[in-house]
Amino acid sequence: MNHNVIRMQDVRAAQAWPSREETQRKLDRRSAIAQRHRSDDSRGVAERFEQSVRDFAGRVCLRYGDATFTYAELNALANRVAHAAHAQGVRCGDTVAICMENRPAFFVLHLGFAKIGATVSFLNTNLPGKPLRHALQTTGARLVVVGEECLASFDNPECRGVVPCWLWPDDERPASEALRALCALDLAALAGAAPEHDPPASWRAGLVAGQTAVHIFTSGTTGLPKAAVISHLRWLVTGDVMQATMDVRPDDVFYCFLPLYHGAAALSAGATAFAAGASLVLRRKFSKREFWNDVRRCGITICQYVGEICRYLLSEAPRADDRTHTLRALVGAGMSTETWDAFVRRFGKLDIYEGWGATEANVNTINVDNRVGSCGRVPFWHKTSLRIVRYDVETDSHPRDADGFMIPCAPGEVGEALGMIGDGNGNLISRFDGYTSAEATERKILRNVLCPGDSWWSSGDLLRYDEDGYCYFVDRIGDTFRWKSENVSTMEVADSLGDLPGLESITVYGVQVPGMEGRAGMAALVMQPGRAFDPGAFYALTCQRVPRYAAPLFVRIADTADLTSTFKLRKVDLQREGYDPALVRDPLYVRDERAGTYVPFAPAAVQRALGA
Repeated sequence: MNHNVIRMQDVRAAQAWPSREETQRKLDRRSAIAQRHRSDDSRGVAERFEQSVRDFAGRVCLRYGDATFTYAELNALANRVAHAAHAQGVRCGDTVAICMENRPAFFVLHLGFAKIGATVSFLNTNLPGKPLRHALQTTGARLVVVGEECLASFDNPECRGVVPCWLWPDDERPASEALRALCALDLAALAGAAPEHDPPASWRAGLVAGQTAVHIFTSGTTGLPKAAVISHLRWLVTGDVMQATMDVRPDDVFYCFLPLYHGAAALSAGATAFAAGASLVLRRKFSKREFWNDVRRCGITICQYVGEICRYLLSEAPRADDRTHTLRALVGAGMSTETWDAFVRRFGKLDIYEGWGATEANVNTINVDNRVGSCGRVPFWHKTSLRIVRYDVETDSHPRDADGFMIPCAPGEVGEALGMIGDGNGNLISRFDGYTSAEATERKILRNVLCPGDSWWSSGDLLRYDEDGYCYFVDRIGDTFRWKSENVSTMEVADSLGDLPGLESITVYGVQVPGMEGRAGMAALVMQPGRAFDPGAFYALTCQRVPRYAAPLFVRIADTADLTSTFKLRKVDLQREGYDPALVRDPLYVRDERAGTYVPFAPAAVQRALGA
């Protein structure tokens, strides 16, 4: 359906891509590194960082604004936290929550509690009352260290008094004395008077790599947040494997603007930088206007992205120095084929490590061949625990064969990605740690999938692969919808229409239409400042790029994109509001086939569109 993909396939066909054996050798190297770590190892996050301090003591570890911290300096600050918290009764095996925006203190606290052997729960700084209380309770946190900038979230009946709050001040965003009074003590003040030397390893006696290091909350858009369990093993393996994958060296500089409570920042960036002795440039929040200034000023070489980040960077006006920068690699997920192509054409050749997975996933893919649009390759299916099985969007079920088992997809077929669950034989491969909630963990497991008694992690993601084994993300289950008896991928439609002149962002989703089967397509567009929506041009683009059944029936012109805190487009509220003018205050348009354009919303126009 995606004509952009077809155009890029023409480009790919003219290039010489690695053989299956060449790609497999790269993947085997990653696997061999992962298997060096065992769940019963006594080394964890604290041991890894202290080794990096010994190896890279004088190198810059962290940069924030004009401030820099060497590995030795960051270690000393973390040691102060460990000694102060231990004096207050925090012990190995305790769970401590952190609620803080991106700033150096986040790493100081994370590493400090790791040195005690405590599990650290990274709280989403955007959670309101009830979800925030649930997050504290579901992790079993005995206390929460709150950055001064986040204190207002705890000043409500849902959260007040759930667990003790310890303060960590913020010179940039000081709070009122009334908010500061919510805290039982000022941990920063206590740490300032504590020793700087490494705490004794005996504080972590009995801790092994298979135990929980951190909780990272999944970034869902509905329901209460789920705390994914991230072991020390997972943290160590991620750092080592990604270091080898991207050939990260001590002189590399990572750029971290994604929220530190998110897996991409905490694992892919943080763990990898520490493993390699590299530097990490920390920004409080993403800024598309400052992105390239930061890259040039700080000599950034590697950047983690998610969601709409790269599309936003392309929406900035071209500059003469677009190709004058130090960036050599991007790593992340959610970059469309169209955006990838445009990004490289504008900013120059980069290694782009587009991947697929999830915070809690027991399987993942990553594009080690720089093949445009792909999220990874499976050269030989018998060498992976990933399977893509048929999924029926209309019945929300997996078809099964005559023996009652799910059916693996053939090349080109769209299906759900699953990860085989095993005990890992002491290592991370195929191990599924799930969530702090046993019920939530069980809901993500499918049984008797390909043989009697087997169990698989259900990703909820639709993928497909081509004849060469390259995989492509299609959509989330629930986002793909049926219209006119056809499946419509919201992501593919958005990718196909994403280069409309003047467009800043596009969100495609299905909406219910009374009396009609399935859901009709709707697109929420955000135009760049000073650019107006051209309904005729958008109609013409849909005719060129997507099948008629996939063309959005309704269009909503919004002022800003509705994004999650991790830059993923949020569709739940948009779907709920649909095209009801009583709920939608934005300008609405309806597709008009006879006029060859989109026309302002009116009941008569809707009837014409539905009858077309």
